[in-house]
Amino acid sequence: MQLRYSFRMYPNGPQRSALARAFGCSRVVYNDALRARETARSEGAPFPKTGDLSKLLITEAKKTGERAWLGEVSAVVLQQSLRDLDTAYRNFFDGLKGKRPKMGAPQFKSRKDNRHAMRFTANARWRITAGGDLSLPKIGDVRVKWSRTLPSNPSTVTVIKDAAGRYFCSFVIETGADETLPEMAGQVGIDLGLTHFAILSDGTKIESPRFLRRAEKKLKREQCRLSRKVKGSSNRTKARIKVARAHARVADARREFHHQLSTRIIRENQAVAVEDLAVKGLARTRMAKSVHDAGWSAFVTMLEYKAARYGRTLVRIGRFEPTSQMCSQCGVKDGPKPLRIRVWECGACGAVLDRDINAAVNVAKAAGLAVSACRALVRPGPVPARREEAGTHRDGQTTVVGIPSL
Repeated sequence: MQLRYSFRMYPNGPQRSALARAFGCSRVVYNDALRARETARSEGAPFPKTGDLSKLLITEAKKTGERAWLGEVSAVVLQQSLRDLDTAYRNFFDGLKGKRPKMGAPQFKSRKDNRHAMRFTANARWRITAGGDLSLPKIGDVRVKWSRTLPSNPSTVTVIKDAAGRYFCSFVIETGADETLPEMAGQVGIDLGLTHFAILSDGTKIESPRFLRRAEKKLKREQCRLSRKVKGSSNRTKARIKVARAHARVADARREFHHQLSTRIIRENQAVAVEDLAVKGLARTRMAKSVHDAGWSAFVTMLEYKAARYGRTLVRIGRFEPTSQMCSQCGVKDGPKPLRIRVWECGACGAVLDRDINAAVNVAKAAGLAVSACRALVRPGPVPARREEAGTHRDGQTTVVGIPSL
């Protein structure tokens, strides 16, 4: 399995200028190559190959006065920009053939984009110095905050600048088969929601942190300040960065929550079952902001790759399974219910069911997991005793006897 390790970088002033120059040259080569291919397509000419574009747009362009500044950056960055364009075209054509989800044709990059990225391969001779800095060609030794040790030596590094003005270096690492965790007896089904982020089939409920909702007041204040700035001014750029940083803090907190919860679930259970939710459809409803704030897709994706990494089993059940309509005790489908009903009684067996926990148990059962609801808030409902067994309290009320489930 390939994993991506990302670390924060702290370039100084000259290094930030060199990085901006490299980002700009990479963007120009990408746009030139895209323009050349689109021109050939409109004229009915053969599709230009990457080698021909490299010779024309990089090697020959450096000799002209108009593109002489391309020689100020590493040639590997420019070559990788052409590779990125090839990948964009390949993904576009694979989407048309049905090999992957459809996506749009490659678009021109704007110098006003707030996110930039470039890649250095081993040919660029980048390295990690003895002092822990990242040495990049024609940029220098950049200080890096290493939060953990790389498990192996990477062959490429991607330098990223996000909308908040932060710099990151990203490494793709090959993992081995020695990370498999010892087998566990636990099996759990997960029902994802909004009031509670996740409800487990054993009765555990994880509250939804609602990071975006909690930060809405500050985001609104910063965005109002941004709207009052003059377009094109330096103050507007500063205000835009403040808004981007506020959003980045929300995204980072959400990602950290997803990582911690997914790791805990994978470590404690041998098999996990989740429901394949239609997030795109829910994002078109009045609950769109809350759905995006929860980030269900990112959480399930983390569960999926961590299960494969640590030797666990993850099962996705169909989104049309009636997990909220079926009794987890007797299996009778009791029909749809409005969201305001959180606890309901089964008309067949009389069990009083918590809506969310019942759904989590049904998710696990639909996935074929042998789960038990013994610790969940699912209990038999009180039913009137038989006439020959009925008694009376001192206040004259009829006694109600609970019949245990078989």
